[in-house]
Order: sequence, then structure tokens, then C-alpha cells
Amino acid sequence: MEITLTIPTDYSLITLKQWLGFTNDLENYKDNEDAIFALMLHHLCGVDPNYIKGMSVKDLNDIKTELLAFIGNTELELQRFVTIGDVQYGFEPNLSQMSYGAYLDITKWDTLTIDDNWPKIMSILYRPVTQRKGKMYNIEPYTGEDRSNLFGDVTMDVHFGALFFLLSLSKDLLKDTLKSMKVEELHPSIKRILAKSGKDIPHLLNLQKGMLHELMQSLGNL
Repeated sequence: MEITLTIPTDYSLITLKQWLGFTNDLENYKDNEDAIFALMLHHLCGVDPNYIKGMSVKDLNDIKTELLAFIGNTELELQRFVTIGDVQYGFEPNLSQMSYGAYLDITKWDTLTIDDNWPKIMSILYRPVTQRKGKMYNIEPYTGEDRSNLFGDVTMDVHFGALFFLLSLSKDLLKDTLKSMKVEELHPSIKRILAKSGKDIPHLLNLQKGMLHELMQSLGNL
């Protein structure tokens, strides 16, 4: 039987739904290299698992080469605008002026990473554009409306761009805060928070990289 495959050549061809389907299933097959590749073929390339064993070695190696060419590079630029349907959404233009409600809703999750909670974070950060002139723009005020279902079909170049922007910003803010304050003048509870953040932020920054590095190693071993 002849089948037609769509092989992604960059993250702009992979949706969040596909990525979460892959990473969620991956939890059960971390130590099985053949299963990992099969999951990638199924979720990222749309290959029915029943067809994988019948594919030629050449075709599988060609697909592996295409995936290896980009899958380890997730340090992508922030995309301030994304169009969903007929609506243009803009990234929060001034994080320092973010509403308290938006801040509370983002920080109620323990980790900042691409998981099942990530669409909710994106729906807080990206809201419909109300005015735009050049690089300047305004977006709708945050009301708490849940638009997370809209972000499943947004591609991973947008999601990774937003994630690494936030994590890099958090890392820089922490570093600048520690430079501008004398540690001995800080309240003990603040010291503990900053110390914990100093460990957690680099860990979160490397979390996706580590997972992808393991995937690339697994692909290379096949």
C-alpha cells in the first residue's frame, strides 16, 4: 500500500497538539529507542503505527535525517503576533504593566514548561490586538476568559519562542536583582525564594533541551 507522508522540516510545521501528544506518550517509552522513533513518526509525521514495520529502511533513515536537522534547536525568537482564524493575537506588550489577575493566573502553576497547562499560559500572554501602528500595539485587557483551546493548532515555533523568551527574561531579571541588592539586607524568606529561583530557572531553561538531546541520541542510535 502506498501512503503519503508530511515530514516536518522545522517547528513551524508541528502544532502544539502534535507535540503534546508526542511528549505525553513519551513518558511511557523513555527507555525504548524503537518506540520513541515510532512515536515521532506517529505524532509528528502522521504515520499510522500499523504501517511503520512495512516501511523501507531507506525511507526511515531519510525521515530520521530530516528530524535530526532541526529537532534539537528550540531557542527560537519570540513572535509577537500570531493569527488564529481571522483574529490577530499579540504578546503582552508590557510585562511590567501586566494586570495582577494575569500575573496570578500564570504563577499558579509550579513550572514554566510546555505541558498540558501551557495553552492556558499562552492564552493569557497572547490576546486579540485592538490597535497596531508599526511596532506599537495594544491588546485586549485581561478578563480571565479561557481561550486555551485556540492554541492547540498554533505551531511550535511560536510556543518555543514564547517559552525561551520568558525563561531567558526570568534568568536575566534574577541576575540583575542579585547585583543591585546586598544579600545581607534581604529578608530571609526573600533570600530563600531567590536562591530557589536561581536553581530552578536554569533547570527549566535546560529542561526542553535535555529532553530533545536525549531524543536526538535515540534517533542517532537507531
